[in-house]
Amino acid sequence: MPTTEARGLTKFLAPHREVLRHTNTASRHATTAKKTVAHALTYTVTATAYQAVPGQTDDEPFITADNSQIKPHYGSKKRWMALSRDLLKPWGGPFKFGDKVRVRGLSSKLDGVYTIHDTMNRRHRHCMDILTHPTEKYDIFQKGVKIQPLAAL
Repeated sequence: MPTTEARGLTKFLAPHREVLRHTNTASRHATTAKKTVAHALTYTVTATAYQAVPGQTDDEPFITADNSQIKPHYGSKKRWMALSRDLLKPWGGPFKFGDKVRVRGLSSKLDGVYTIHDTMNRRHRHCMDILTHPTEKYDIFQKGVKIQPLAAL
């Protein structure tokens, strides 16, 4: 049985427990807000274009690093991209295969949302490669392109 003094302390602390609960809830909301802000990070990369041909890929040009199959009549409208390894999660980066990324700074025709399906050679750092068809004749080497992860819906 609590003493009179202990019961008085419990009564004194009771209103403060409510404040503590609200403080913990507020800090949880702040943590959630920080996670949302983390998705708003923008990365500056050098952009190039690649085609699914043996000279620009490995010995299986129609299979990407995440085992997606590139169809024979693909093109830039498919909006697939490769990232350098320093930007991919298996090598310590923030992105993973299948993530959708907003790209800005290429051109009005090529800016938009891309899906990460491939990786680049290990010699590249802070680079992205967009998948194009050889008939599209894109010759891209653009520095200062911005990529931003899209939050999962």
